[in-house]
Amino acid sequence: MPFKIQVFFYRLFMLVLKLATKILNFRQPELYSGPGSSLQLCEAIARAGVQRLLVVSDAMLVKIGLLQPMLDKLKALGVHTVLYDGVQPDPTIEQIETGLALLKRERCTAILAIGGGSSMDAAKVIAARATNPHKIAWMAGLMRILFKPMPLYVVPTTAGTGSEVTIAAVVSDPASARKFAIMDPKLVPVGAALDGALMTGLPPAITAATGMDALTHAVEAYISRNATPETDADALEATRLIMHNLPKVMADGSDLQARQNMALASYKAGVAFTKAGVGYVHAISHKLGALYHVPHGLANAIVLPYVLEYSKPACTQRLAELAEAAGLKRGGESADRLADAFIGHIRSLNAAFKIPAKVDKLKADDIPAVVDSAIREARWTYAVPRYMDRADCERVVRQLLA
Repeated sequence: MPFKIQVFFYRLFMLVLKLATKILNFRQPELYSGPGSSLQLCEAIARAGVQRLLVVSDAMLVKIGLLQPMLDKLKALGVHTVLYDGVQPDPTIEQIETGLALLKRERCTAILAIGGGSSMDAAKVIAARATNPHKIAWMAGLMRILFKPMPLYVVPTTAGTGSEVTIAAVVSDPASARKFAIMDPKLVPVGAALDGALMTGLPPAITAATGMDALTHAVEAYISRNATPETDADALEATRLIMHNLPKVMADGSDLQARQNMALASYKAGVAFTKAGVGYVHAISHKLGALYHVPHGLANAIVLPYVLEYSKPACTQRLAELAEAAGLKRGGESADRLADAFIGHIRSLNAAFKIPAKVDKLKADDIPAVVDSAIREARWTYAVPRYMDRADCERVVRQLLA
């Protein structure tokens, strides 16, 4: 089938999905925001009558003591906690099943995720598996969770993934060297706390990668053909907050107000892309993560300007509007000039934050697999401004070679 006809059907399917999204009521978690809000969430968990709680996190956060104030608070409130700290970057099916077994053995009735996107994604899938009979791989795709998951509460410790508000969880399957997304409105947590005080100690490299991850969400949501006035407002505000506050937290990680603003930006970007979707940046990054274990935020940051260059002919005005939100408009510039300025500014930020322009681990022999995966993921999933055929995608991916 000629590529133009394929694109017609992709667009038609995305239009149907956009209409369905307007009908579906995507709820948001009960939100607590500000320094100390993580302890307020603990109080909400106790008020909900939870007596046995599985806490999902990673070993490093436990080691540095970041969880201890929340664990102490829960204990004082009469909530018995069971800690699962086996989550690693890009959580695997095995890690999730291990957490599920612990939850069942300890008879927990709710889950609290404390950490970055990996901990929150793992907790989402544990919550779904706790109430559904199907294996994790079966849940891959859109709305394949039959029964309401176990109550889930989340405290993000990075400002990037937006997983605290999204319908998605990304799982790695090392056996097949792939990542897949489980997407269902039932995965949205019951409650979330945006506590910037928990993020003041983040190392610069993680701050940069997660911040650029949040920017990617906002940008891809804004240039999506499934964008709406509501998602536009959140995406533009997220872009504004990130562009003004990410350099601040990179210069001074203890800037509490800037950290709180970044947490809010990540949340707003998550709200935007939950409805509008993302695009080829994610489609390519997912395979890079699966093949080479490149952290997701870092991969997004590297890939973003290349995909925007390809997409620009179909979304010049939208990129110009993002440039204005980023504070790049000086007056009188054409949309084309502003779009170029926005892409150039992303490259400059990456360079300033020591994010590489290439993927060192990428091998030329692996490019066909990356291309196949990206095209397959995007064509029926993302309402991108400009679809890629195989040759287009290969040209973009080859630019990532060191």
